[in-house]
Amino acid sequence: MDLRLAHDVAPPTPFAHTPSNAMKLNLRPYQQKAIDDLYGWMGDNDGNPLVVIPTGGGKSLVIAKLVEDILTQWPTERIIIITHVKELVSQNYQELLGLMPHCPAGIYSAGLRSRDKTSQVLFCSIQSVHKKAYELQKCDLILVDEAHLIPNKESGMYRKFISDMKAINGQHLRVVGLTATPFRMNTGMLHTGDNALFDGIAHETPMLELIEAGYLCPLISKATATRLDVTGVGTRDGEFIAGQLEAAVDHDEITAAAVNEVVQFGQDRRSWLLFGAGKKHCGHILDALRERGVAAEAVFGDTPDTERDAIIERFRHGKLRALVSINALTTGFNVKSVDLIALLRPTKSAGLYIQICGRGTRCLGADIHESIRNGKSDCLVLDFAGVVSRFGPVDQIKVVDRKKGDGGEAPTKECPQCESICHASARECADCGFVFPEPTIKIEARSSALPILSTERVDPNWLRVDKVFYRRHDKAGGTPSLCVVYQCGMVQHKEYVCIQHAGFPRQKACTWWSRRAPGQPIPANVDEALERVSALAVPAEIAVRPVGKYVEISGHRF
Repeated sequence: MDLRLAHDVAPPTPFAHTPSNAMKLNLRPYQQKAIDDLYGWMGDNDGNPLVVIPTGGGKSLVIAKLVEDILTQWPTERIIIITHVKELVSQNYQELLGLMPHCPAGIYSAGLRSRDKTSQVLFCSIQSVHKKAYELQKCDLILVDEAHLIPNKESGMYRKFISDMKAINGQHLRVVGLTATPFRMNTGMLHTGDNALFDGIAHETPMLELIEAGYLCPLISKATATRLDVTGVGTRDGEFIAGQLEAAVDHDEITAAAVNEVVQFGQDRRSWLLFGAGKKHCGHILDALRERGVAAEAVFGDTPDTERDAIIERFRHGKLRALVSINALTTGFNVKSVDLIALLRPTKSAGLYIQICGRGTRCLGADIHESIRNGKSDCLVLDFAGVVSRFGPVDQIKVVDRKKGDGGEAPTKECPQCESICHASARECADCGFVFPEPTIKIEARSSALPILSTERVDPNWLRVDKVFYRRHDKAGGTPSLCVVYQCGMVQHKEYVCIQHAGFPRQKACTWWSRRAPGQPIPANVDEALERVSALAVPAEIAVRPVGKYVEISGHRF
């Protein structure tokens, strides 16, 4: 069948400028910039761009605004939005209808019991449409949500669907990928290397920028006494081999020790997510939680839809305190109250690490100020699996592009009987038949602290605060700020709170004030702030660290 003859090919979409005046609602600055940058990139370049926005940053709203822009400027364009889970299909669809109630939009997703083929804007599950391109026909733009799932090889559901749609519509068809993680660990960045579908990154919003601006909730980490040390587990396609990994970590004494710590750290936290290495491992974690009186359930990829939906709704409404999963809760899962995440599965996937941590960065409200008022000021990440030490702070992960033939040395081990060199995952020596011992797990009594965000520091210098003074700081030709002076013994340390500034400095100042006076209105200027400093909580300690020739206050304990 010659798909190219299916219908007359439309002329290329003129992505040359941003019709910003078509916007009916205000976007956050970074969301508007993402759309502006996308139009700029597509106006200057051929090919398919990526838009990178952290989990919880509102990709659904960006998609909705982009669709509104395009239909306002070019009313006959047809847009298809594809992703891999029904929750995201529904979320993206509802976001658009909230913005454009009369938009000619529909859904093609077996999981949502809808197979609309004719709507001008179509939200699709890739599992449902990857063989249906000929039935869907005309398309001018494809938006892929969670684009990191598209492999850098000429196979798979996404590749087949996009290839068929290009055969039908011509090479002018553009594909835009949206993701929080623009890479795959086994192949590198999505826009580089052989067979890459994408050609560049049009926009990237850093996670830390949104946390510091108050749009996302901060992540914090605590040292755990229970630590998984996996040796001898093999790797396949850039990740631990699932069966070997589960066999290595699924031990009753390890699970009991880790769950004891989760319960201890989670006493004052409302919604916990725990990630295990396999279904049996998750089942044992679930049993351990229930034995300790925690209302908990487990969710997996093969959990029936109705059962899964019911479990998540119970969790969302506080009837369950904990959910356990392997990775079924890493995308398409949006419960803002999550304030504790426990990693009981080692992983070599930085993308999975970022996606898991992203479950806890959503604010319990519109921003961090409202979130604090509602009882969530941060999300605690408990890393029992050495994931943070493997990748470092979640906001500073660096991905090295992997070129063909440049995979580095294979991991090896030496046979103690004949001294032959064997692959690290080998269960027995190919030369003499020596059977290697099973991977071992070590529980270390000592704890170690590793930063989950780059703004955290290991073993900071904490100082007792004796007194706090507030005064106005006037800078020649500049906007005044609130100077906070901490008296720590014989030494004073200062920080400047930009209450009267605009933009990002103001956002940081609002966050600072809300954490010290929850529920209180934010002062409009420095003079008002000075009148109300008696309402501010005083930290018991501050953390200081050297930055060049100065000393920076990097943390507070109340």
